[in-house]
Amino acid sequence: MTPRERVQAAFEKRETDKVPVGHISSCSEVASALLGRDAYVGGGKQQWREASAHWQGEGAHQEFLERSFQDALDLARVLENDMVRVSYWRYDRKPTKRIDDYTFLYETGREEDWRVLRYDAQSEECQILPARIGLAGARPQARLTLDDLARQVEAEERALADYQLGERSFAFEVRAQRLLGREYAFRVGAVTVGIPLTDTDVWLEAMLLRPDVVERLLDLQVEHARRNVAFLAPLGFRYFFGGLDFAGNDRPMYSPRLFHELLLPRITRISEICHRAGGYHLYASDGNLWSVADDLFGPLGVDGYYEIDRRAGMDLGRLRSRFPHLTCIGNISSHTVHRGSREEVVAEALSCLEEAKRSRGIIVGTSNAFVPGTPIENVLALLETIREHG
Repeated sequence: MTPRERVQAAFEKRETDKVPVGHISSCSEVASALLGRDAYVGGGKQQWREASAHWQGEGAHQEFLERSFQDALDLARVLENDMVRVSYWRYDRKPTKRIDDYTFLYETGREEDWRVLRYDAQSEECQILPARIGLAGARPQARLTLDDLARQVEAEERALADYQLGERSFAFEVRAQRLLGREYAFRVGAVTVGIPLTDTDVWLEAMLLRPDVVERLLDLQVEHARRNVAFLAPLGFRYFFGGLDFAGNDRPMYSPRLFHELLLPRITRISEICHRAGGYHLYASDGNLWSVADDLFGPLGVDGYYEIDRRAGMDLGRLRSRFPHLTCIGNISSHTVHRGSREEVVAEALSCLEEAKRSRGIIVGTSNAFVPGTPIENVLALLETIREHG
């Protein structure tokens, strides 16, 4: 079977020649060790690299794009992924000032819209902050109000008229699909729906006090998803990845009632959009989701679930038994690969492989990214175990 055929079989709950694989992501440090060169993949490091490339000029930025594309494909091959991620984090804006090697200023639009990008090389993390916070000696930002959120949503509603899609919007995915779409299944992040991960405390307050503002934001997300899927499906994409983190190790950040009333109707609409286009809707969140599982994974919910957090109690066997239609991706804990022994890594990999063979509908891989500081020996042990026992 080809990788593409294995992934499709997992969604149709059919038997495969070997267990399909889909490691979610990797930092540059681990990818570089695997590829034997400085690998242009990852999170914040890629955002800083793109800022640096823009600063150096158009030629440097084109080189950044080409290296990022090729390294993502090469990493997927080394990881032996059947479900391939070809796009990592971006910040495709040209800075106006370089403060130092790791800090860039973006003076575009109104002064209150200026941004600072600050990169920490050790953690490979990047912060993109309002300029008045990001620059040295700046005063702390005032806390947003519910009225501020309403104005933000109103501005996004006005901007929707100018939301136009072209191949540049999903350039890496479209290029990969044309080159290798007959062989591999490519994930595309096009259907995000959820409460924002910035100013989350104010958005949580709005769920109780201004649900109308939250509903307008979620409806905008649905409309973006509709347009994205309409553009991507005719190009051959079937696996539409979305979701936003909304839970900790014990429970979601908001009640099952609010999830049912505010989130579920929009998730259902996006699933319907994907289905009408011949595709699948996948959702991700770390944490313990059992209190909303019947909504999220039930008949009105999604087709696939990734970033499955084993340490928070999200068990593959229980998920597949309770939701027979659900396709699961991941569940080998990134924390175990990062902090555990070789034996612990092998044990988790074997347990996921065994469940995948028993219940089908599972694409085995890490629950989240290979993070900086992960011993390469653990990564190699994981890959070897999957290769030998998958």
